[in-house]
Amino acid sequence: MKFRKVTSLLLSCMLMAGMMAGCGGDAPSQAPTGNTPSQTEGQAPENTPTGANHKVYLITMDQMDQHWVNVDGGCKKAVEELGNVDYTWLAPDVKDDAKQIECVNNAVAGGAEAILLAANGPDAVTAALKEADAAGVKIVYVDSAADFPGVQTLATDNKAAGTTAGKEMIKALEAAGITEGKIGIVNVNAATASTVAREEGFRAAFEGSKFELLETQYGEGDAAKSKDIAANYITQGCVGIFGANEGSTVGAGNAIQEAGQTVIGVGFDKSDTILNLIKNGFLLCTMAQNPDVMGYEGMKTAVNALEGNDVGEATIDTGVSVINKDSL
Repeated sequence: MKFRKVTSLLLSCMLMAGMMAGCGGDAPSQAPTGNTPSQTEGQAPENTPTGANHKVYLITMDQMDQHWVNVDGGCKKAVEELGNVDYTWLAPDVKDDAKQIECVNNAVAGGAEAILLAANGPDAVTAALKEADAAGVKIVYVDSAADFPGVQTLATDNKAAGTTAGKEMIKALEAAGITEGKIGIVNVNAATASTVAREEGFRAAFEGSKFELLETQYGEGDAAKSKDIAANYITQGCVGIFGANEGSTVGAGNAIQEAGQTVIGVGFDKSDTILNLIKNGFLLCTMAQNPDVMGYEGMKTAVNALEGNDVGEATIDTGVSVINKDSL
């Protein structure tokens, strides 16, 4: 009898470990503590007992980019200040809709009361979010929203920032005496709302110019894939390359460095690698977002929503700065 009980316990533990591993390699920031609200299938979780901590999860697109590490850092800062939150960061190892959906499902199964989400795309996670909402989970978007109502969205005005990136490239090209030529665009995919908006803004900056913007190529935010795409653009004679996120920008900068040609590279996000590429002249500039603000303010919003407090505007622009060699 004892053997059967032990065996049953071991099987239960293995099943739970398997569920969590499906997220593609979770990155828990802080092991949750406190009581998990009881929940039965199809019912909303009970209100948090008096004195118990709120359970809040951050689910990002992946674990690859420094951008998400900084969002996590902002969340941790808010958690430390609030003192009443059990916080966990879950993320797929790579950008993958199915893995992100699994992260959402695992968070709900783990007793999440609120989820801070950076959605891969507008539609892929909608069904999972409907189930989370039906379970009483509050949804707060950071960086990239899905096409499903949330408490608040905290993100960069991506289209405006993309236009700024385009204007910076045009200014540098004209300063070099270049008034026409091909421009390559390295994006993540055709579904991620934030990077699609950046591309739209970037293209808008070139309207009426003599520059030819080539068909966008997608590298899934992977630096190695993006480098190959950028290298191909360079062989086509491009005078400028735009990277729509961290991995795209690193790939573009590395390709420019390897080619040893004068190509103007402009990108998005801030990491040590990107800053070094700017410092060494292989990238002109990058549009630096404020991911720490997204995480910090997003966590505050989640707790305010859970406690029935006013959360303010539905959309918060967390701002962007142009970082170039002169500003380093």
